[in-house]
Amino acid sequence: MTIDWFDMMQAKQDPVVAAVLDAFPGSYICAITPKETPAMDFTPNSVAASSFAEAFDDHVSHVVADGKNEERARYFADNEDARRPSIGAGRLGNECKRALGYEYHRVPVDEGREPNGKLHRIFDRGHDAEERMAEYLRAAGFTLLTHRADGKQFRFDVVAYEDGKGRIKGMADGVVTAGPEYIGRTKMAYPCLWENKELGNKSFNKIKKDGVQKGKSEYYVQCQLNMLYLGLHESPGLFTMKSADTQEIYAELIAFDPAAAQEASDRGVQVVKAASPEELPRIARDSTGFQCKICDHKKRCWSAAEAPAPARAPTNWLGKANS
Repeated sequence: MTIDWFDMMQAKQDPVVAAVLDAFPGSYICAITPKETPAMDFTPNSVAASSFAEAFDDHVSHVVADGKNEERARYFADNEDARRPSIGAGRLGNECKRALGYEYHRVPVDEGREPNGKLHRIFDRGHDAEERMAEYLRAAGFTLLTHRADGKQFRFDVVAYEDGKGRIKGMADGVVTAGPEYIGRTKMAYPCLWENKELGNKSFNKIKKDGVQKGKSEYYVQCQLNMLYLGLHESPGLFTMKSADTQEIYAELIAFDPAAAQEASDRGVQVVKAASPEELPRIARDSTGFQCKICDHKKRCWSAAEAPAPARAPTNWLGKANS
């Protein structure tokens, strides 16, 4: 488009344009044609943007993963207790005893299955969400303790070594000691266990629809063992979770289930009594099972020779110690 003298005169009828031209009497409007100056394209270059985004994510993820994994390696190198075989009670909801055996004996995961940057960020999100939910509960009138008087988290050790350190360890997010007498029509009971999760919408909706026991049995077992070994079995535990996508909050009261707690405890004892993971049974008949597809030890498990008859466990492995 060309702007000539007539267009300029017409433009001067606009008070704003007139004021500019009067303020700068030597100014003029040039004739500009599309051929001389290409029109600007404001459409995002999706290919370039995607390439940069992927490269940026890859860079940050690798740096974070390398740092976290090196920090973990140093922790185990400097901490003799950490190097001893043990397993978290929250893992005993996994029904594959072979998989638990690999975790207990600290067998390295298959190549390529090391925690990546995204997984570390998910872990960090969970820790951050726990602090935020604790803040919400306190604001809502609940008296919530997340640490004992000595500053340590509420935890337990069972099936102990000679020094009392446990082969099976558990840790709770907190204990609610007081709060509203009723939530809706439900009468609350204190003290009670508190466990919290933050999940993506798919997992969140599944638990919301089916309940914790059916929707995510690992969380259910974790609550049962914490209630049992922390002496909080007389009141239903308070399970809370928040959707990372919609920020919706879901809560459920989980009653103590002696049978589930006993079953998980027995599974844990069987795992720590085994001299090697290969003495323990797999959950699937072949490697195509769903549990095997997501297992960090799939290659090792299905390439390993079956172990001989289980070795007899030392009798003092069945001791118990609480801290």
